[in-house]
Amino acid sequence: MKKGNLIIIQLAGTLVFYLVIFLSAGRVNYWQGWIYAVIGVVMTVLTYTVFSMSRELMDERSKPGAGAKKWDKAILAYSALMLVAMFVVAGLDSGRFHWSPRFHWSLYLLGVIFTVAGQLLFIVAQNQNKFFSSVVRIQSERGHTVYKDGLYKIVRHPAYLGNFIQTLGFPLLFGSLWSIIPVVISIILLLIRTQLEDKTLVNELDGYRQYTGETRYKIIPYIW
Repeated sequence: MKKGNLIIIQLAGTLVFYLVIFLSAGRVNYWQGWIYAVIGVVMTVLTYTVFSMSRELMDERSKPGAGAKKWDKAILAYSALMLVAMFVVAGLDSGRFHWSPRFHWSLYLLGVIFTVAGQLLFIVAQNQNKFFSSVVRIQSERGHTVYKDGLYKIVRHPAYLGNFIQTLGFPLLFGSLWSIIPVVISIILLLIRTQLEDKTLVNELDGYRQYTGETRYKIIPYIW
């Protein structure tokens, strides 16, 4: 598939997915929803332009090869469910029923900063590592090796750090205390996936055990 068609398909999918936020809010003039959607669209465009992936990596991320771990598929399914729950709860809360008190403007701004920084960190990490699959698997047919440069010198899973940061920003951007419930579950699933993926790579990918000695932390520098 041509890159242009891939961008259009992903953008369309992203916009349809974000419709859940506005449907839950019950209105179009929902500024938090628009800011979140614009950030998502900009990041999608950057993914295929400034931080463009190789053709081989695009194919791997859109249609991974064999060997994906069953536990990873389960975690991804639950994570997707929690993401939808975040959209629905935030839309119902700050967009429709206003269950949460109004936040100070600085907290909304902090949410925007976290969202942008987290998503940008994710796409940079994706761009740097040519073995960045959408599932946990050893890509033997692609000559899978350990990537140790760039962001991967700081933490072993920088894209997960990006996910962690942007997820923390979600309830702040939307001004929704109730969305913290699916957010916490999402973060727990992310930490579980990180631990299981790291264990898999240690056991199955040549050179990864040595890499863990060079880059000590999984996703949070100086902590874990």
